Amino acid sequence: MLNFTKFERINPEKRDVLQRIKDFDEVYQVFNKQRAREQADRCMQCGDPYCHTGCPLGNYIPAWLKQTATKNPDYAFAISNETSPFPEILGRICPQDVLCEGACSLNTGHGAVSIGAVETFISEDAFANGMKPIFPAKSNGKKIAVIGSGPTGISAATFLIRQGFEVEMFERADRAGGLLMYGIPGFKLDKTTVDRRINWLLEAGMKLHVNCEIGKDKSIAELEKEFDGIYLGIGATKSNSVRIEGENSSNVHFAIDFLTGIQKRNLNTKTEYIDVKDKKVVVIGGGDTAMDCVRTSVREGASSVKCLYRRDEANMPGSKKEVVNAKEEGVEFVFNVSPKSIKTEGDKAVAVELLTTSMSEPDESGRQKVVINEGSEYLEDADVIILALGFSPEVPEFLKELNVETNSWGGVIIDSKFRTSNLKVYAGGDCRRGAHLAVTAAVDGREAAKSMAEALS
Repeated sequence: MLNFTKFERINPEKRDVLQRIKDFDEVYQVFNKQRAREQADRCMQCGDPYCHTGCPLGNYIPAWLKQTATKNPDYAFAISNETSPFPEILGRICPQDVLCEGACSLNTGHGAVSIGAVETFISEDAFANGMKPIFPAKSNGKKIAVIGSGPTGISAATFLIRQGFEVEMFERADRAGGLLMYGIPGFKLDKTTVDRRINWLLEAGMKLHVNCEIGKDKSIAELEKEFDGIYLGIGATKSNSVRIEGENSSNVHFAIDFLTGIQKRNLNTKTEYIDVKDKKVVVIGGGDTAMDCVRTSVREGASSVKCLYRRDEANMPGSKKEVVNAKEEGVEFVFNVSPKSIKTEGDKAVAVELLTTSMSEPDESGRQKVVINEGSEYLEDADVIILALGFSPEVPEFLKELNVETNSWGGVIIDSKFRTSNLKVYAGGDCRRGAHLAVTAAVDGREAAKSMAEALS
């Protein structure tokens, strides 16, 4: 170990930009064995590892880095799967630059260890050698219903099955995976990777019901009667609007509708999708979902793609590598602009009216506020406008039937044990915290599973 002076930080290789914009295949290549071992060997094995505390899951990062560097792949695989429900997925999609790698001690000058890339390698190398997650064969006789098959639902199911629970998962879409399947484009996460994890849960005994909407295809009363506990992993799927004149035009779309339609088409599912070929696309927003939209638009053959964001680049909320990738792929960024209205001709939008903005001095927390520059209006022409302004929780009717309380913005209220106001019902992920990261959703699923095991043991 301690070879950070011998080996420089290396990121995973990316496919050539002129090739990758022609398809939806993953951009990043998985490390080979030698590269993974060299990069893992850069770890200093800190006595108080900040990478561990910087990871929401509390992954034992130095431990599996050491096992990779010292050629113990089986042990590295076991350790990485101990705390995480799907390390090969989070290794691909986590914003490591602001989490584990952002906290790495080597960031002071040598460059952080390539934690996410090594994490992906550990699992993919193990899978290639016939390994897979281990689940106990013994059942404890208790049944749990998991509503929602996204990151938190998969996580809860994983850790519940490990505890011997019988799990049934209910998903209203036609495929399991939630945002992992339909919210994240294939160039970031190949869908066979998601299917593989779901299939392992099925092999372990989980029952999956797709095209099954609770309250419509199956009543919540049936679930409450049939199961010993219920886990709500219903996400935050309600798109936020910009609330300006013209936003209801026929060619103004929400990000999730755009991304889901394209992904379903790519999976050969018969569906309608938003066609942006040869069109001027404007995406409003600056997070990872906005990056997914602009990069998808490039692959769909848009004549031009612009991302409009009200703050400066330094204050963008998403992963920095996604911005870099978008720029490489030809996306134009327009910073410090705020939409005032959408100009229309008939039922179609033709331009976004923008006001320029400035950033205030930092407040006590270091956060800068957006200041609108009055009288600075100008127009940005557009054929298609995509709103990527985040998501809020939906409040399905069955929550009322369950007597599950929600807060002022629709989030499910839980206690420290992830229990709702109905003590038989637990909740986690975006439906309780608002739109956030897959890794934090995974944490909630894991911790809720522990609480359910304690309560029902």
